[in-house]
Amino acid sequence: MYEKLGSSTGSHKMKYRSIMFNLKDSKNPDFRRRVLLGQVQPEKLVDLMPEDMASDERKLANKQIKEKALFECERAGAPKATTDQFKCGRCGQRKCTYYQMQTRSADEPMTTFVTCVNCNNHWKFC
Repeated sequence: MYEKLGSSTGSHKMKYRSIMFNLKDSKNPDFRRRVLLGQVQPEKLVDLMPEDMASDERKLANKQIKEKALFECERAGAPKATTDQFKCGRCGQRKCTYYQMQTRSADEPMTTFVTCVNCNNHWKFC
């Protein structure tokens, strides 16, 4: 590590700490075992990303977090509030989300956009 990165001061200090933490982590015995058995070459340690050093359990948790974030990102839109004040004209349920937006001039009231949670029916009113 010293030959490749130099002394442990400055910008490379975090890399040294990351490697040492992952090698000593009691929740990550697989990484230590892979290094001791030679599956991960010592020369390659400095090139490993934190994801590569993580335990299988941590990798699975990270994957789930990424999938959830992607799912949330795909369905992101205007923030919506949930209410039972609106009745769906299609299915008659009162489980709806809504948001308001100023679509006309400032002296006009805001437009309310409503979506039925049950049947995904959309409508708006002023």
